[in-house]
Amino acid sequence: MLDAVSRIVREAGRIAAARNGGSFRRWEKAPGNPVCEIDIEVDNFLRGQLSELDPEAGWLSEETVDDSDRIERSRLWIVDPIDGTRDYLRGRSGWAVSVALVEDRRPVLGVLDAPMRGEHWRAARGQGAWRNGERLQVSGRSSLPGARIPADQLAAADADLVLVPKPNSIALRMALVAAGEADLVATTKWGFEWDIAAAALIAEEAGARASGAFGQPLAFNTPLGNAFGVLVATPAIHAAAVERLRERALAAV
Repeated sequence: MLDAVSRIVREAGRIAAARNGGSFRRWEKAPGNPVCEIDIEVDNFLRGQLSELDPEAGWLSEETVDDSDRIERSRLWIVDPIDGTRDYLRGRSGWAVSVALVEDRRPVLGVLDAPMRGEHWRAARGQGAWRNGERLQVSGRSSLPGARIPADQLAAADADLVLVPKPNSIALRMALVAAGEADLVATTKWGFEWDIAAAALIAEEAGARASGAFGQPLAFNTPLGNAFGVLVATPAIHAAAVERLRERALAAV
Protein backbone atom coordinates (compact mmCIF):
# COMPACT_ATOMS: atom_id res chain seq x y z
CA MET A 1 0.00 0.00 0.00
CA LEU A 2 2.78 2.48 0.85
CA ASP A 3 4.43 1.95 -2.54
CA ALA A 4 1.12 2.56 -4.31
CA VAL A 5 0.41 5.73 -2.34
CA SER A 6 3.97 6.89 -2.95
CA ARG A 7 3.56 6.53 -6.72
CA ILE A 8 0.27 8.44 -6.67
CA VAL A 9 1.68 11.29 -4.58
CA ARG A 10 4.77 11.53 -6.82
CA GLU A 11 2.49 11.92 -9.83
CA ALA A 12 0.45 14.58 -8.02
CA GLY A 13 3.72 16.42 -7.33
CA ARG A 14 4.61 16.24 -11.02
CA ILE A 15 1.22 17.65 -11.98
CA ALA A 16 1.66 20.60 -9.63
CA ALA A 17 5.31 21.21 -10.54
CA ALA A 18 4.51 21.27 -14.27
CA ARG A 19 2.20 24.25 -13.75
CA ASN A 20 4.37 26.07 -11.21
CA GLY A 21 5.42 29.48 -12.51
CA GLY A 22 2.82 29.39 -15.27
CA SER A 23 -0.50 31.14 -15.69
CA PHE A 24 -3.47 29.93 -13.66
CA ARG A 25 -6.41 31.29 -11.69
CA ARG A 26 -5.90 32.16 -8.04
CA TRP A 27 -8.19 33.61 -5.38
CA GLU A 28 -8.74 33.74 -1.61
CA LYS A 29 -11.13 31.36 0.15
CA ALA A 30 -10.95 33.79 3.07
CA PRO A 31 -8.71 36.79 3.77
CA GLY A 32 -5.14 35.53 3.93
CA ASN A 33 -6.11 32.02 2.77
CA PRO A 34 -5.00 31.69 -0.87
CA VAL A 35 -5.95 28.92 -3.28
CA CYS A 36 -5.43 28.34 -6.99
CA GLU A 37 -6.84 26.13 -9.69
CA ILE A 38 -3.88 23.78 -9.37
CA ASP A 39 -4.92 23.00 -5.77
CA ILE A 40 -8.26 21.84 -7.17
CA GLU A 41 -6.72 19.91 -10.08
CA VAL A 42 -4.35 18.01 -7.78
CA ASP A 43 -7.11 17.38 -5.25
CA ASN A 44 -9.34 15.85 -7.93
CA PHE A 45 -6.49 13.66 -9.17
CA LEU A 46 -5.69 12.42 -5.67
CA ARG A 47 -9.29 11.69 -4.79
CA GLY A 48 -9.78 9.63 -7.92
CA GLN A 49 -6.58 7.63 -7.46
CA LEU A 50 -6.72 7.13 -3.69
CA SER A 51 -10.42 6.27 -3.66
CA GLU A 52 -9.73 3.59 -6.25
CA LEU A 53 -6.90 2.26 -4.09
CA ASP A 54 -9.11 2.06 -0.97
CA PRO A 55 -12.80 2.64 -1.81
CA GLU A 56 -13.89 2.08 1.79
CA ALA A 57 -11.79 4.90 3.25
CA GLY A 58 -13.37 8.27 3.99
CA TRP A 59 -12.02 11.56 2.66
CA LEU A 60 -10.86 14.79 4.32
CA SER A 61 -9.10 17.39 2.20
CA GLU A 62 -8.45 21.11 2.36
CA GLU A 63 -10.01 21.58 -1.07
CA THR A 64 -13.10 19.34 -0.77
CA VAL A 65 -16.36 20.08 1.03
CA ASP A 66 -16.28 17.95 4.17
CA ASP A 67 -18.57 14.93 4.27
CA SER A 68 -19.57 14.14 7.84
CA ASP A 69 -19.99 10.43 7.16
CA ARG A 70 -16.19 10.10 7.33
CA ILE A 71 -16.52 10.00 11.13
CA GLU A 72 -18.07 6.54 10.88
CA ARG A 73 -15.27 5.18 8.70
CA SER A 74 -12.45 3.21 10.31
CA ARG A 75 -10.04 4.49 7.62
CA LEU A 76 -9.67 7.99 6.22
CA TRP A 77 -7.54 9.68 3.59
CA ILE A 78 -6.32 13.07 4.86
CA VAL A 79 -5.02 15.23 2.02
CA ASP A 80 -3.53 18.64 1.38
CA PRO A 81 -3.00 18.85 -2.39
CA ILE A 82 -0.56 21.76 -2.02
CA ASP A 83 0.61 22.45 1.51
CA GLY A 84 2.40 25.79 1.41
CA THR A 85 0.29 27.41 -1.31
CA ARG A 86 1.90 30.81 -0.68
CA ASP A 87 5.31 29.45 -1.70
CA TYR A 88 3.72 27.73 -4.70
CA LEU A 89 2.13 31.00 -5.86
CA ARG A 90 5.45 32.82 -5.46
CA GLY A 91 7.34 30.22 -7.47
CA ARG A 92 9.31 29.09 -4.42
CA SER A 93 10.18 25.54 -3.46
CA GLY A 94 8.70 25.32 0.06
CA TRP A 95 5.49 23.47 -0.78
CA ALA A 96 4.53 19.79 -0.83
CA VAL A 97 1.73 17.38 -1.64
CA SER A 98 0.68 15.74 1.63
CA VAL A 99 -1.28 12.48 1.97
CA ALA A 100 -1.94 10.36 5.05
CA LEU A 101 -4.02 7.26 5.59
CA VAL A 102 -5.55 7.24 9.07
CA GLU A 103 -6.91 4.08 10.65
CA ASP A 104 -8.79 4.14 13.95
CA ARG A 105 -7.79 7.80 14.43
CA ARG A 106 -4.04 7.20 13.96
CA PRO A 107 -1.97 7.83 10.80
CA VAL A 108 -0.63 4.54 9.45
CA LEU A 109 0.83 5.82 6.16
CA GLY A 110 2.25 9.25 5.38
CA VAL A 111 3.75 10.61 2.16
CA LEU A 112 5.04 14.08 1.25
CA ASP A 113 6.27 15.03 -2.19
CA ALA A 114 8.21 18.28 -2.60
CA PRO A 115 9.25 18.17 -6.27
CA MET A 116 10.85 21.62 -6.40
CA ARG A 117 13.15 20.53 -3.55
CA GLY A 118 13.76 17.10 -5.07
CA GLU A 119 12.41 15.45 -1.92
CA HIS A 120 10.04 12.53 -1.44
CA TRP A 121 9.23 11.60 2.15
CA ARG A 122 7.35 8.49 3.30
CA ALA A 123 6.59 6.50 6.42
CA ALA A 124 4.53 3.54 7.58
CA ARG A 125 3.67 2.99 11.22
CA GLY A 126 6.23 0.75 12.85
CA GLN A 127 8.44 0.65 9.75
CA GLY A 128 10.44 3.88 9.94
CA ALA A 129 10.55 7.05 7.86
CA TRP A 130 12.51 7.74 4.68
CA ARG A 131 13.53 10.61 2.41
CA ASN A 132 14.65 9.74 -1.11
CA GLY A 133 15.36 6.20 0.02
CA GLU A 134 17.46 7.16 3.05
CA ARG A 135 16.20 6.30 6.52
CA LEU A 136 15.54 9.30 8.75
CA GLN A 137 16.65 9.84 12.33
CA VAL A 138 16.09 12.88 14.54
CA SER A 139 19.05 14.76 15.91
CA GLY A 140 20.46 14.08 19.35
CA ARG A 141 19.62 17.57 20.65
CA SER A 142 19.15 17.24 24.41
CA SER A 143 18.79 20.87 25.57
CA LEU A 144 16.32 23.48 24.40
CA PRO A 145 18.79 26.41 24.23
CA GLY A 146 20.53 26.18 20.89
CA ALA A 147 17.75 24.13 19.29
CA ARG A 148 17.27 24.78 15.58
CA ILE A 149 13.84 25.98 14.51
CA PRO A 150 12.59 26.77 10.98
CA ALA A 151 11.05 30.22 11.41
CA ASP A 152 11.23 33.73 9.98
CA GLN A 153 12.01 35.39 13.30
CA LEU A 154 12.15 34.67 17.01
CA ALA A 155 10.27 36.14 19.94
CA ALA A 156 12.48 37.76 22.58
CA ALA A 157 11.83 34.82 24.91
CA ASP A 158 13.24 32.47 22.28
CA ALA A 159 16.48 34.32 21.58
CA ASP A 160 18.41 31.25 22.70
CA LEU A 161 17.09 29.24 19.72
CA VAL A 162 18.74 29.10 16.29
CA LEU A 163 16.92 30.01 13.09
CA VAL A 164 17.16 27.72 10.05
CA PRO A 165 15.45 28.26 6.65
CA LYS A 166 11.68 27.95 6.80
CA PRO A 167 9.56 26.46 4.00
CA ASN A 168 6.00 27.78 3.91
CA SER A 169 4.67 24.22 4.25
CA ILE A 170 4.19 23.26 7.91
CA ALA A 171 4.45 19.62 6.83
CA LEU A 172 7.94 20.22 5.44
CA ARG A 173 8.97 22.06 8.60
CA MET A 174 7.91 19.05 10.65
CA ALA A 175 9.75 16.75 8.26
CA LEU A 176 12.95 18.75 8.81
CA VAL A 177 12.87 17.59 12.43
CA ALA A 178 12.54 14.01 11.21
CA ALA A 179 15.61 14.50 9.02
CA GLY A 180 17.70 15.94 11.85
CA GLU A 181 17.93 19.30 10.06
CA ALA A 182 15.85 21.06 12.72
CA ASP A 183 15.20 20.20 16.35
CA LEU A 184 11.86 21.87 17.02
CA VAL A 185 8.71 23.06 15.24
CA ALA A 186 5.90 24.65 17.23
CA THR A 187 2.69 26.55 16.56
CA THR A 188 0.17 27.98 19.00
CA LYS A 189 -2.82 28.51 16.73
CA TRP A 190 -5.70 26.53 15.33
CA GLY A 191 -4.93 24.51 12.22
CA PHE A 192 -6.28 21.52 10.35
CA GLU A 193 -5.58 17.82 10.29
CA TRP A 194 -4.53 17.91 6.63
CA ASP A 195 -1.64 20.22 7.55
CA ILE A 196 -0.01 17.74 9.90
CA ALA A 197 -1.25 14.14 9.51
CA ALA A 198 1.39 12.81 7.10
CA ALA A 199 4.27 14.78 8.60
CA ALA A 200 3.39 13.79 12.17
CA LEU A 201 3.80 10.12 11.27
CA ILE A 202 7.05 10.80 9.40
CA ALA A 203 8.41 12.67 12.41
CA GLU A 204 7.35 10.00 14.91
CA GLU A 205 8.77 7.18 12.82
CA ALA A 206 12.10 9.05 12.72
CA GLY A 207 12.14 9.20 16.53
CA ALA A 208 10.63 12.64 17.19
CA ARG A 209 7.78 13.40 19.57
CA ALA A 210 4.74 14.97 17.91
CA SER A 211 1.93 16.47 19.99
CA GLY A 212 -0.45 19.37 20.28
CA ALA A 213 0.73 22.70 21.69
CA PHE A 214 0.04 21.56 25.29
CA GLY A 215 1.77 18.24 24.78
CA GLN A 216 -1.56 16.46 24.25
CA PRO A 217 -1.75 13.53 21.80
CA LEU A 218 -2.67 14.51 18.26
CA ALA A 219 -6.17 13.39 17.23
CA PHE A 220 -7.36 12.68 13.70
CA ASN A 221 -10.74 12.24 12.04
CA THR A 222 -12.29 14.61 14.57
CA PRO A 223 -15.72 16.12 13.86
CA LEU A 224 -14.33 19.52 12.79
CA GLY A 225 -11.10 18.18 11.30
CA ASN A 226 -9.04 20.75 13.19
CA ALA A 227 -6.39 20.83 15.89
CA PHE A 228 -4.95 23.41 18.28
CA GLY A 229 -1.24 23.81 17.77
CA VAL A 230 1.45 21.31 16.97
CA LEU A 231 4.78 20.69 18.63
CA VAL A 232 7.36 18.39 17.04
CA ALA A 233 10.73 18.03 18.72
CA THR A 234 13.54 15.70 19.58
CA PRO A 235 12.43 13.56 22.54
CA ALA A 236 14.79 15.14 25.08
CA ILE A 237 13.57 18.72 24.52
CA HIS A 238 9.87 18.11 23.93
CA ALA A 239 8.77 18.60 27.55
CA ALA A 240 10.86 21.78 27.91
CA ALA A 241 9.37 23.17 24.71
CA VAL A 242 5.82 22.44 25.94
CA GLU A 243 6.57 24.26 29.19
CA ARG A 244 8.07 27.27 27.42
CA LEU A 245 5.06 27.61 25.12
CA ARG A 246 2.40 26.99 27.77
CA GLU A 247 1.52 30.61 28.55
CA ARG A 248 1.48 31.59 24.88
CA ALA A 249 -0.73 28.62 24.06
CA LEU A 250 -3.15 29.46 26.89
CA ALA A 251 -3.41 33.02 25.60
CA ALA A 252 -4.11 31.81 22.05
CA VAL A 253 -6.54 28.95 22.61
